[in-house]
Amino acid sequence: MSTAKQVTLPDIGDFDEVDVIEVLVSPGDRINAEDSLITLESDKATMEIPSPYAGTIQEVSVSVGDKVRQGAPILTMDVQEATTPVSPEPVETAAGGAPASEPPRAPEPPVPSPPEPLPGSPVPAPPPVPALTSDELAAASRKAHASPAVRRLARELGVALGQVTGSGTKGRILKDDVRSFVKKVMSRSGTAAAMGMAMPEMPSVDFSKYGEVELRPLSRIQKRSAANLHRNWITVPHVTQFDEADITELETFRKDQVEKLTKEGVKLTLLSFLMKASLVALKDHPQFNASLDPGGEDLVLKRYYHIGIAVDTPDGLVVPVIRNVDQKGLFQIAAELSEVSIKARAKKLTPEDMKGGTFSISSLGGIGGTAFTPIVNAPEVAILGISRAAMKPAYANGEFVPRLILPLSLSYDHRVIDGAAAARFTTTLRTVLSDIRHMLL
Repeated sequence: MSTAKQVTLPDIGDFDEVDVIEVLVSPGDRINAEDSLITLESDKATMEIPSPYAGTIQEVSVSVGDKVRQGAPILTMDVQEATTPVSPEPVETAAGGAPASEPPRAPEPPVPSPPEPLPGSPVPAPPPVPALTSDELAAASRKAHASPAVRRLARELGVALGQVTGSGTKGRILKDDVRSFVKKVMSRSGTAAAMGMAMPEMPSVDFSKYGEVELRPLSRIQKRSAANLHRNWITVPHVTQFDEADITELETFRKDQVEKLTKEGVKLTLLSFLMKASLVALKDHPQFNASLDPGGEDLVLKRYYHIGIAVDTPDGLVVPVIRNVDQKGLFQIAAELSEVSIKARAKKLTPEDMKGGTFSISSLGGIGGTAFTPIVNAPEVAILGISRAAMKPAYANGEFVPRLILPLSLSYDHRVIDGAAAARFTTTLRTVLSDIRHMLL
């Protein structure tokens, strides 16, 4: 015999009203006690409300976007008369709260191992796993026993929780379960496509059918760069902030110093000033001199400043690193830039010369262009692109005057940096480059 019972919102702490951000069940669903029913959000903390009964959902009384308070009806379900309410576990929060403790798992009876195959006999293939339709997979993911933090991680990695087997108590899916699932899938052939994370493969085309062709093998540097650039592009959500800096006075000062330094064998380029200006901006905005930890939980702020410089060579692009820029003067940086550029073009850079960067600069100013989108050199979180400076009219003191304007292109990892922070960073750069006395502050 069964009876209809109404499930209401339990005590959720010191919150008056909270938002419903996810409804995890639908009418007709059969659920077990402690299965999650809805997800609530308050002050950027999320919590799932578990079911006190096992049974069949008859009617859902809330929708996404509703505001609810303690005692508000959530749903009505058909419950077996013998079923007794189960006290819900302490609500697990995704931000700021301690995870709920779980009771020790009861010992399970040993499962007999399958018999070992005889030597030389074929190993039987595992039975095929029936493929789920998209609707079935979505329903399984909604019913999955997982905390809001785990659901968030799954969404970020593009994992459907309905495919993940939980290792926690009562089948609860843990973060390690999601990460293990991703590793297993990525180790198989065609893995990215299986997860819906990859683009369709490029078709194989015989171009010689249409005319004369020449095969030119990629250099070792180009092959390595291609793999790194592809990885960075598909794993880092890129955004580029464009800006301009007035470098009229800076360029006048640089030219005044060029002749003297050339006699000493040092070439003072604009890049030296850009490194010192970037140092000021990195100190003012430390999240740009950082890396996101592999788990995506913490930001690693670095207290050292090693700036990578993209160098164009006949064999491809390399990025040697100038270390401890904060401890070096402008002329010393200029001398080191000359040295690493010569080493790069002579193929004498070592792997250590290209490790440890915290921020990168890619300059196309000597070639041309007005703007471009440089690719973040992960695990760094930002890269500054420089295009060719040009004389432009600027309005000052009631008239237009010619000013030398430098285009800036700042690409950044949007998981770590938002648009407002990027605009502040380029504003700092613009201020420093327009008056190099700021480099002394």
